[in-house]
Amino acid sequence: MLTPAIAPGATPCRNCPLRRKPLFLPFSDRELSFMEAFKVGELVVGPNVMLLEEGQGSAHLFTVLRGLGIRSTMLENGRRQVINFLFPGDFVGLQAGLAGEMRHSVESTTPMVLCVFNRADLWTLFREEPERAYDLTWIAAVEEHFLGETIASLGQRDATERLGWALLRIHERLTAVGLSEDGRVPMPWRQQDLADALGLSLVHTNKTIRRLREIGLAHWSAGMLSIDRERLAALALTDPDRPRRRPLI
Repeated sequence: MLTPAIAPGATPCRNCPLRRKPLFLPFSDRELSFMEAFKVGELVVGPNVMLLEEGQGSAHLFTVLRGLGIRSTMLENGRRQVINFLFPGDFVGLQAGLAGEMRHSVESTTPMVLCVFNRADLWTLFREEPERAYDLTWIAAVEEHFLGETIASLGQRDATERLGWALLRIHERLTAVGLSEDGRVPMPWRQQDLADALGLSLVHTNKTIRRLREIGLAHWSAGMLSIDRERLAALALTDPDRPRRRPLI
């Protein structure tokens, strides 16, 4: 388990670049002052680092400031199930903070910078900043909704529709945090990660991604992704909605 350390030049909450993104709800002056006291530092890690491990506790909670990662769990047969992907602004470790241990693992995919909070201070948040505590409830509810949407994809969409839905949602979220350039967003995950998230074989995933490229709906190459948003949403049987505004912890 990692021991968080304050990175040189740690970002003050009032200068947080995520706060300027339209995706995130604004802080009041009181909330901003509380969050600056709540944050104890920043953790800087490279790619493929286990941040939190399934079945283990953690003395810390995190918010992704920069970088991308993955949440996964191990099945009894030894296979991995990807639960979802980590984006800037995501809060990490809530399970360990409330239940005492993680029910899934969290790993960096790219270099990451994470804001660090003491787990022991979580109850101060609930006691002194009930609106911020409500934000945690909102975050947990959104995670549950995402899992429900994923389950619906597994049960009701075919392979092409599943991949179209996943690529659309990833592209939308990365665009919302300002990582789109000329319609292209970083896509550092492996095809195996996407296959593990969607209950597909790697071979089937590869063939389907190739087909989406051939018909001009999605192009994933050299770690970058571009999509035809409207057509891909139609194929995936979903609406091309922008991500809802969300709280930032």
